[in-house]
Amino acid sequence: MLRGVVLILARAGNAVKVRNTQTCLCNATYFTQIPSRKFADAPSPASEEDEVRFGDYPRTFSSRMSFRKSSAELQDTEVEQDEPDPNFRPRTKLRRRNTPYWYLLQCKKLLKKDKLAEALSLFEVEMLREERLQPEEYNYTVLIGGCGRAGYIKKAFKLYNDMKKRGLEPSAAAYTALFNACAESPWKQSALEQALKLRQELRRKNIPLNAITHHALLKTLARAGDLRACFQVLREMLQSGQAITQETFQYLLMCCVEDKEQGFRLVLQVWHQMLSAGIKPDGQNYNIVLRAARDCGIGDPALASKLLLRGQEESQLTAQGKGQRSRLREGTCDPEPLDVDAFERLVLTDTASDLAQSTLRSDSTQTQLIPVSSSSRLSPALKLAPSVPNLLDPSTCHSDVVALATASTASDRLALIGDLDGFLNKMSGDGLKPSIKTLTLLADVTQPGSQSVRSLMDAANRSGVRLDVGFFNTLIRRAAKSGDVDGAKALKTLMLERKLHPNPQTFCSLALACRSPKDGLQLLTDMQACGVGVNAHVFSALIGQAMRRLDYVWLHELLQQMHQLQVSPNDVIIKQLEFATQYPPTYDQYKTKNTYLEKINGFRGFYKQWLEFMPAQETPHPWEKYHHPETELRQDGVESGRGERERLS
Repeated sequence: MLRGVVLILARAGNAVKVRNTQTCLCNATYFTQIPSRKFADAPSPASEEDEVRFGDYPRTFSSRMSFRKSSAELQDTEVEQDEPDPNFRPRTKLRRRNTPYWYLLQCKKLLKKDKLAEALSLFEVEMLREERLQPEEYNYTVLIGGCGRAGYIKKAFKLYNDMKKRGLEPSAAAYTALFNACAESPWKQSALEQALKLRQELRRKNIPLNAITHHALLKTLARAGDLRACFQVLREMLQSGQAITQETFQYLLMCCVEDKEQGFRLVLQVWHQMLSAGIKPDGQNYNIVLRAARDCGIGDPALASKLLLRGQEESQLTAQGKGQRSRLREGTCDPEPLDVDAFERLVLTDTASDLAQSTLRSDSTQTQLIPVSSSSRLSPALKLAPSVPNLLDPSTCHSDVVALATASTASDRLALIGDLDGFLNKMSGDGLKPSIKTLTLLADVTQPGSQSVRSLMDAANRSGVRLDVGFFNTLIRRAAKSGDVDGAKALKTLMLERKLHPNPQTFCSLALACRSPKDGLQLLTDMQACGVGVNAHVFSALIGQAMRRLDYVWLHELLQQMHQLQVSPNDVIIKQLEFATQYPPTYDQYKTKNTYLEKINGFRGFYKQWLEFMPAQETPHPWEKYHHPETELRQDGVESGRGERERLS
């Protein structure tokens, strides 16, 4: 049946082309004729017998046609579909892919700004997840180093395990960063276990450690206070032919400081061995000695006398003769510069046996102990020689000085190492000048008084050191603890004369000098006048002063001030208040009567009500400055801390 299809054919040589296609409307339906293909070569013209009749298919070319049916309804549907889709996103041009080295540079920039969380997000999210780049060894190493400086031990070892799963060989810098992460971790016991596990893995794989990695391991063991393990690492360094330097003895001194009972005696023994090995101390070594004088005791005086007050010949373990000692170079040593076994036996000596031997020696020489006099400032040693010995200099420790008295305070221990002037002269003899840290430590161990303050300021002027707020805060705290209220206020005035602005630590030190509620209120008023915010540490110091005087009226007033100033109590304040609400163990309220202690009952009622409407302060996490809400750093750190606390409990 003919449906009105008209074909117009144009012949040009041997080519037949379709010039036009006419569409006709029939019963509101369109039929579109579309040729399926074109032919460049066509057969010769047909004869008369083969004349194409109207409506017949021509034989000279293919007549296959395809027709597409359309209607008004379908056209309306197509128009509706052509409307823009709001969820449609045009395909943008792909950006240039970055290289792993580019990500290394970006992570270094972020780590220099202490943005550890952003660096981890850049590596894990953008590089690995979005761009799907294959990381290199240096990408992991730089991030492990950042985690190591922050003490983020869990993330550091997670990156280390991922690196091994990808088939990347860790470098010596990666192992150094892992040991450094263990050293900087806030939880020493779990960090020590992780470091020892890594050390066993390296031994199993026969991976040698260089001097830098050995020092990182030594730092981890020193922070944990494992002195025997430190000597074992020292022995491994000597066996591998690595040099023993100032840094090596620095970590040994740090390990001795962890022993609070006899750390000062251990520090002096390691110091003597360092000098006998021909190694010249630096400023950091002197600072560690001051820390030991401040925080550590000397142990048993008889044992300390036997080990410290000996001749110079007895203290040398490895050098034999003056010719061999002169060949020891400064800062470096021969392959076996010292006898580690003898050194370990000397430091880790048996207290019981040596104490008996030292007692027999002291009885045979018929000597007696001379106590330390704070007024005369004599050294707490038996003065049988013309000069008082300085234990930092073994040449002054003569054999006729054989006994020490008990050095119970920091100023007594400073007198053993020459006092303020002798210590500074010893530093000057080694070509060193005190830094602001050295002077601050000296301010914390000297005898409180105007003479000590004047001597420290003269030493600062000679060395060209500019005093800061921390130095004056230490002096104010020392004066306040000794009960010198006028001296503490005079130091604050001196600090203001030097145009130094007080900080919260300044007022926290001044709070130790408050003796009455009037002084406490005046202190809070002065803080607000200076524009310094009142914190929980200041209130903790004031609460401690009120508890020493059993002044529950003052405590009641301090709690009200905390509520008015919206200062949340921390865990230290809660422990103080819980202790204040308890009766003394020897007090019986039914047998004796005490007007001060009877006020505990009233304070207990107010304290319970105060706890209901006062929000407690959350203890800050050690990695708080590295946290970012968009990363998993906070969650992992808290889980790690919770696991460590559960393990310790």
